[in-house]
Amino acid sequence: MDRDMTDCCPVNVAPGEERKGHLIPNGNGHQGANGSLVSGGGVATPVVRPGYPERETWTRQMDFIMSCVGFAVGLGNVWRFPYLCYKNGGGVFLIPYILIVLVGGIPIFFLEIALGQFMKAGSINVWNIAPLFKGLGYASMVIVFFCNTYYIMVLAWGFYYFVKSFSATLPWSTCDNPWNTDSCIEIFRHDECHNGTIGNATFGNMTCEELANGRSPIIEFWENKVLNISEGLDYPGSMNWEVVLCLLATWVIVYFCVWKGVKSTGKIVYFTATFPYVVLIILLVRGVTLPGAYDGIMYYVKPNWSKLGEAQVWIDAGTQIFFSYAIGLGALTALGSYNRFNNDCYKDAFMLALINSGTSFFAGFVVFSILGFMASEQGVDISQVAESGPGLAFIAYPKAVSLMPVAPLWAALFFFMLLLLGLDSQFVGVEGFVTGMMDLLPEKYYVRYRREISVAICCLLCFIIDLSMVTQVSRALPGAAAGPGHLHCL
Repeated sequence: MDRDMTDCCPVNVAPGEERKGHLIPNGNGHQGANGSLVSGGGVATPVVRPGYPERETWTRQMDFIMSCVGFAVGLGNVWRFPYLCYKNGGGVFLIPYILIVLVGGIPIFFLEIALGQFMKAGSINVWNIAPLFKGLGYASMVIVFFCNTYYIMVLAWGFYYFVKSFSATLPWSTCDNPWNTDSCIEIFRHDECHNGTIGNATFGNMTCEELANGRSPIIEFWENKVLNISEGLDYPGSMNWEVVLCLLATWVIVYFCVWKGVKSTGKIVYFTATFPYVVLIILLVRGVTLPGAYDGIMYYVKPNWSKLGEAQVWIDAGTQIFFSYAIGLGALTALGSYNRFNNDCYKDAFMLALINSGTSFFAGFVVFSILGFMASEQGVDISQVAESGPGLAFIAYPKAVSLMPVAPLWAALFFFMLLLLGLDSQFVGVEGFVTGMMDLLPEKYYVRYRREISVAICCLLCFIIDLSMVTQVSRALPGAAAGPGHLHCL
């Protein structure tokens, strides 16, 4: 008989409800104190196949809440939503965003958690409830595997920037480094470029055209030092060993966060999911005190009602919901499978949706207060410095903090926050993948340390694949400046 939900939790099986090797829970059952299903007569009737371990459950329900917050609230909330809001009409963007949250985001979010909680299985075996759709489970495993593989590259870059922040002078703020070119220009205020020339002690007399063709040190640090872009696709070049070490360290952290299951993961997320909010508040307080912050925030929230008629605004709202809510990856199903059978996941879904969307909106004030300051310092319009994705995290924001007093402190805080935001999303993604795969293991493979071994194999395989992403990427590839892939999974 195929493995089903009785493999990982006790179930009541009504006569005639075993169909083609799939056991369907009896809807008349209720959960007892020990997690078993209790029949209408109040007698616990666990049905457990020998050789299979009992399904783990969260120590406290708050462990589940914090894990979902850590997974769903990630980099996309900080570097994608604020830019989309600004690009699509400011405050007006919230109208299609909220509508799609209510009609699509929350219902699907609830469905994934509820399915996992009811079936007590990961994203593959959960479809024993409707075997015809089991292919969806396999598809979600493929997606989450590839997301786990290249999502961690962002964390490796963030870890690299974080380490480089511990220096008296930020390496991306000057042009006197080995990776800089002759075109590197540290500071250029466009509003001071009058009558075709500008003179200063550092660069001498140069035409505005020559200065306009200059390259910022942060861009050269990103392209020439971090990515080390090669001449073409046929020249992969060598590995960036500093980034390789950061990548290895990140995978080691992820492994030790996941290897013991939800009992340990549920504790770690209390820090990784909450501390980024502390950093966001600190950065917001600092940001609003900088010159130009008000103009940046107004660019973010000022409504442009004409945008509502554009289809792209509604498309962006829908895609952002699916990205930031982590829908369709199977990890939410895995997290829900560790809930108590009678947990109120309906209430949880609304609470998590409010936290997720609220974080996205709040992060916009942090980002645009800093971008407003950056635009003010450079004498340009905010539209010229507003970025999304890796362009915001590794170019625009580092450039902005380099202009602040005590720049290394703010850089370290920002990249530490970035690292934590991505870490909990990463190890919950790995948890979802490992849970789905372990649910498929036959009874004879249930041995001691099976979980530790499974997580180690997953992390090692992903690390080996990731080594191809720390070579010199090609400038000919689309989005090369953004690193491998377009990171839409974020």
